[in-house]
Amino acid sequence: MSINQPTLASFATLLSGVLFGFGLALATMIRPESVLSFLQFDDFGLLLVLGSAVTLNLAVFWLAPRWRTRPLFGDTFQTRPFSIDRRSLVGGILFGIGWGLCGVCPGPALAGIGAGSMDLLVALGGILAGALAHGLWASRQRDA
Repeated sequence: MSINQPTLASFATLLSGVLFGFGLALATMIRPESVLSFLQFDDFGLLLVLGSAVTLNLAVFWLAPRWRTRPLFGDTFQTRPFSIDRRSLVGGILFGIGWGLCGVCPGPALAGIGAGSMDLLVALGGILAGALAHGLWASRQRDA
């Protein structure tokens, strides 16, 4: 029995999500008090986590396309164009303010709920409400 490409890609996606969640839990990023302690310059342990994330992203998104002619799952490497404009700056600032106020961002919130921390449902509700508000605003801007 052979495994088809979409099934293998779905399994790889699931495995990476589980590994990501486990890493967030191991690094205590699913605990808002750890994140807030880092943001108040009381604990620099999460700096190692951030440094590791930047290094891994550099390897995957910058070096992998140079070492391989095609990705493991797919035909070509996709580029993600990004430009710094007013919208991306305002969005980054709002995200940072929310992260700084509650110590939670979407990935760790989902991982924390998966680890049994139901208090994070409140934060996830706020994240979803913010995403909904942005979607409604963007839709209104597009229609205008």
